[in-house]
Amino acid sequence: MNTGSNEPGEVAMAADETGSGRAGSGTTAADTGIEERGLGSRAPEFVKARRMLHLSWQVGVFVIGLAVVVTGIIMLPLPGPGWVVIFGGMAIWATEFVWAQLVLRWTKRKVTEAAQRALDPKVRRRNIILTTAGLVIIAAVLAVYVWKVGFEMPWKIKNQ
Repeated sequence: MNTGSNEPGEVAMAADETGSGRAGSGTTAADTGIEERGLGSRAPEFVKARRMLHLSWQVGVFVIGLAVVVTGIIMLPLPGPGWVVIFGGMAIWATEFVWAQLVLRWTKRKVTEAAQRALDPKVRRRNIILTTAGLVIIAAVLAVYVWKVGFEMPWKIKNQ
Protein backbone atom coordinates (compact mmCIF):
# COMPACT_ATOMS: atom_id res chain seq x y z
CA MET A 1 0.00 0.00 0.00
CA ASN A 2 1.06 3.60 0.31
CA THR A 3 1.79 3.67 4.04
CA GLY A 4 5.36 2.50 3.61
CA SER A 5 4.80 -0.66 5.61
CA ASN A 6 2.87 -3.88 5.40
CA GLU A 7 2.25 -3.84 9.14
CA PRO A 8 -1.14 -2.47 10.21
CA GLY A 9 -0.97 0.61 12.38
CA GLU A 10 2.51 1.69 11.24
CA VAL A 11 2.89 5.08 9.64
CA ALA A 12 5.46 6.22 7.09
CA MET A 13 7.36 9.41 7.82
CA ALA A 14 8.70 11.76 5.16
CA ALA A 15 12.43 12.30 5.19
CA ASP A 16 13.42 15.87 6.01
CA GLU A 17 16.73 16.89 4.53
CA THR A 18 17.27 19.83 6.90
CA GLY A 19 16.78 17.99 10.15
CA SER A 20 14.25 20.59 11.28
CA GLY A 21 10.55 20.06 11.65
CA ARG A 22 9.80 21.58 8.23
CA ALA A 23 11.80 21.42 5.04
CA GLY A 24 13.72 24.61 4.39
CA SER A 25 11.97 26.74 6.98
CA GLY A 26 14.20 26.27 10.01
CA THR A 27 11.17 26.08 12.30
CA THR A 28 9.51 23.08 13.83
CA ALA A 29 5.84 22.29 14.08
CA ALA A 30 5.96 23.22 17.76
CA ASP A 31 7.39 26.66 16.86
CA THR A 32 4.57 27.45 14.44
CA GLY A 33 1.77 25.88 16.45
CA ILE A 34 0.88 23.58 13.55
CA GLU A 35 0.32 19.98 14.46
CA GLU A 36 2.40 17.77 12.15
CA ARG A 37 0.89 14.31 11.93
CA GLY A 38 2.61 11.27 10.57
CA LEU A 39 2.05 10.36 6.96
CA GLY A 40 -0.14 7.44 5.99
CA SER A 41 -3.63 6.10 6.17
CA ARG A 42 -6.06 7.48 8.71
CA ALA A 43 -8.49 4.61 8.22
CA PRO A 44 -9.82 2.93 11.35
CA GLU A 45 -7.68 0.09 12.68
CA PHE A 46 -10.26 -2.61 11.86
CA VAL A 47 -10.18 -1.44 8.22
CA LYS A 48 -6.37 -1.40 8.05
CA ALA A 49 -6.22 -4.88 9.57
CA ARG A 50 -8.03 -6.43 6.59
CA ARG A 51 -6.27 -5.97 3.26
CA MET A 52 -9.33 -6.18 0.97
CA LEU A 53 -11.36 -3.90 3.22
CA HIS A 54 -8.50 -1.39 3.31
CA LEU A 55 -8.18 -1.50 -0.49
CA SER A 56 -11.94 -0.98 -0.83
CA TRP A 57 -11.68 1.91 1.66
CA GLN A 58 -8.92 3.51 -0.41
CA VAL A 59 -10.90 3.13 -3.64
CA GLY A 60 -13.93 4.74 -1.96
CA VAL A 61 -11.84 7.64 -0.62
CA PHE A 62 -10.24 8.12 -4.04
CA VAL A 63 -13.59 8.15 -5.85
CA ILE A 64 -15.16 10.61 -3.39
CA GLY A 65 -12.07 12.85 -3.49
CA LEU A 66 -12.04 12.70 -7.29
CA ALA A 67 -15.70 13.72 -7.45
CA VAL A 68 -15.02 16.71 -5.17
CA VAL A 69 -11.91 17.76 -7.14
CA VAL A 70 -13.74 17.49 -10.48
CA THR A 71 -16.59 19.56 -9.03
CA GLY A 72 -14.04 22.18 -7.99
CA ILE A 73 -12.47 22.20 -11.45
CA ILE A 74 -15.91 22.71 -12.98
CA MET A 75 -16.47 25.61 -10.56
CA LEU A 76 -13.29 27.40 -11.64
CA PRO A 77 -14.84 29.14 -14.68
CA LEU A 78 -18.33 29.14 -13.14
CA PRO A 79 -19.55 30.98 -10.06
CA GLY A 80 -18.52 29.16 -6.95
CA PRO A 81 -15.57 28.54 -4.67
CA GLY A 82 -13.59 26.38 -7.11
CA TRP A 83 -10.19 26.44 -5.39
CA VAL A 84 -11.72 25.86 -1.97
CA VAL A 85 -13.57 22.79 -3.26
CA ILE A 86 -10.43 21.49 -5.00
CA PHE A 87 -8.44 21.77 -1.78
CA GLY A 88 -11.34 20.11 0.04
CA GLY A 89 -11.02 17.16 -2.35
CA MET A 90 -7.28 17.10 -1.74
CA ALA A 91 -7.99 17.02 2.01
CA ILE A 92 -10.28 14.03 1.46
CA TRP A 93 -7.49 12.28 -0.46
CA ALA A 94 -5.00 13.25 2.26
CA THR A 95 -6.91 11.16 4.79
CA GLU A 96 -5.66 8.10 2.94
CA PHE A 97 -2.83 8.89 0.49
CA VAL A 98 0.69 10.07 1.35
CA TRP A 99 1.14 11.99 -1.91
CA ALA A 100 -1.94 14.11 -1.13
CA GLN A 101 -0.69 14.73 2.41
CA LEU A 102 2.63 15.97 1.01
CA VAL A 103 0.88 18.21 -1.53
CA LEU A 104 -1.31 19.72 1.19
CA ARG A 105 1.67 20.33 3.48
CA TRP A 106 3.54 22.05 0.63
CA THR A 107 0.45 24.15 -0.21
CA LYS A 108 -0.06 25.17 3.42
CA ARG A 109 3.59 26.19 3.67
CA LYS A 110 3.42 28.26 0.47
CA VAL A 111 0.17 29.97 1.52
CA THR A 112 1.66 30.82 4.93
CA GLU A 113 4.79 32.24 3.30
CA ALA A 114 2.71 34.31 0.87
CA ALA A 115 0.58 35.67 3.70
CA GLN A 116 3.68 36.65 5.66
CA ARG A 117 5.15 38.39 2.58
CA ALA A 118 1.87 40.21 1.96
CA LEU A 119 1.88 41.55 5.52
CA ASP A 120 5.40 42.95 5.11
CA PRO A 121 5.11 46.78 5.34
CA LYS A 122 7.29 47.36 2.26
CA VAL A 123 5.18 44.98 0.16
CA ARG A 124 1.93 46.48 1.45
CA ARG A 125 3.14 50.00 0.66
CA ARG A 126 4.15 48.92 -2.85
CA ASN A 127 0.80 47.20 -3.42
CA ILE A 128 -1.12 50.28 -2.25
CA ILE A 129 0.94 52.52 -4.55
CA LEU A 130 0.43 50.22 -7.54
CA THR A 131 -3.32 49.93 -6.86
CA THR A 132 -3.65 53.70 -6.55
CA ALA A 133 -1.69 54.26 -9.77
CA GLY A 134 -3.88 51.71 -11.57
CA LEU A 135 -7.08 53.37 -10.35
CA VAL A 136 -5.80 56.81 -11.43
CA ILE A 137 -5.00 55.47 -14.91
CA ILE A 138 -8.44 53.84 -15.22
CA ALA A 139 -10.14 57.05 -14.05
CA ALA A 140 -8.14 59.08 -16.60
CA VAL A 141 -9.05 56.72 -19.45
CA LEU A 142 -12.74 56.84 -18.46
CA ALA A 143 -12.63 60.66 -18.24
CA VAL A 144 -11.10 60.91 -21.73
CA TYR A 145 -13.69 58.49 -23.09
CA VAL A 146 -16.61 60.41 -21.56
CA TRP A 147 -15.12 63.71 -22.79
CA LYS A 148 -14.68 62.43 -26.37
CA VAL A 149 -17.79 60.25 -26.74
CA GLY A 150 -20.09 61.59 -24.08
CA PHE A 151 -22.04 59.79 -21.41
CA GLU A 152 -25.08 58.07 -22.86
CA MET A 153 -27.02 55.41 -21.03
CA PRO A 154 -27.26 52.17 -23.03
CA TRP A 155 -31.06 52.19 -23.08
CA LYS A 156 -31.13 55.72 -24.51
CA ILE A 157 -28.79 55.08 -27.43
CA LYS A 158 -30.39 56.23 -30.69
CA ASN A 159 -30.44 53.94 -33.69
CA GLN A 160 -27.86 55.12 -36.19
